[in-house]
Amino acid sequence: MVSPMRLFGGVFAEQDVVVTGHTGFKGAWLSLWLLELGARVHGYSRDIPTKPSLFEKASLRQQVQDVQGDVRDLGSFRRLLQRTRPRFVFHLAAQPIVSLSYADPLETISTNAMGTATVLEGLRAVDWPCTAIIITSDKCYDNVEWVWGYRETDPLGGNDVYSGSKGAAELIIRSYLHSFFRDNPVRIGVGRAGNVIGGGDWAADRIVADCIRAWQSGKRVPIRSPTATRPWQHVLEPLSGYLELAAAITRTSSLHGEAFNFGPRAEQSRTVIELLDHLARIWGFASGEEAYEVVERVKLHEAGLLKLNCDKALLMLRWTPTLAYQECIDMTGQWYRAVLREGADAREACRADLARYVALATERGLAWTMP
Repeated sequence: MVSPMRLFGGVFAEQDVVVTGHTGFKGAWLSLWLLELGARVHGYSRDIPTKPSLFEKASLRQQVQDVQGDVRDLGSFRRLLQRTRPRFVFHLAAQPIVSLSYADPLETISTNAMGTATVLEGLRAVDWPCTAIIITSDKCYDNVEWVWGYRETDPLGGNDVYSGSKGAAELIIRSYLHSFFRDNPVRIGVGRAGNVIGGGDWAADRIVADCIRAWQSGKRVPIRSPTATRPWQHVLEPLSGYLELAAAITRTSSLHGEAFNFGPRAEQSRTVIELLDHLARIWGFASGEEAYEVVERVKLHEAGLLKLNCDKALLMLRWTPTLAYQECIDMTGQWYRAVLREGADAREACRADLARYVALATERGLAWTMP
């Protein structure tokens, strides 16, 4: 197998990398992978968003330079950039929970839209070569629940505050690109993904985390929308896309300013009930009825169907997802079982999943694994 430092063309080895939102679920996994790739990781986050958290359980504070700061604080973010002079920036800091956007819409809009604007404004002063990947969401699209996947050129928007905040972030990125980043040493790419699962997620109102909390307490998990269909994907899938996008933009200036979808295979669009049935068996339940109960649906706008068309990533980055549906669910469920029921070390469980993921990607000939 290729040495970890040579993945993605070896572009991250011995490089300084800033990750905003590094204490969150995706940010912690990305930080851990960058460390494996030989990068020096500088994390920037306001706080640790969940208790427990993967950031703490995987002991990332000991290896990541942990900088506390609000993503909307331009002065603090500029000082971080000037001090570290990163070759790469990954912007993941966000308010990621749809239900919280109903409880505090202004905070959601401020964090997701103004936070993105602040990161871009900070990058505007950078005078050294730097590649920045700005992460938004599949919720940025104006979702009319058609059966085919959304393409990067489809209309942005949404009928709820969370979707609106992500659509607004995309418009801000576009305007900054055209206004300030046409003749600039900074190259920018945009990554869109959603509905990631995997070991170490403890966020509120996310289906896998809700299951684990309930099952640890010996309770059945209440579910609102059992027939809602989602394109479930392991967290490492979009992260491989973000990393490959950063590497590709560094090599090829023509990709500067492009947005890319990173989603799973079509066969991974399954209902909530199907997901729970599979997870329940891994946890040790004899049947789904022992593991969950359907409750009256909360009166919030919630999409029944949303999936992405990833043809652009295939054609321009040669990126495809690695895992089949069952591999994704097995890796997720087995992580929680190993760490929470069998006492495995969380960091080593993550490293084992990462090694397995890279081995499968290598075996299947994915472009980012090739020297």
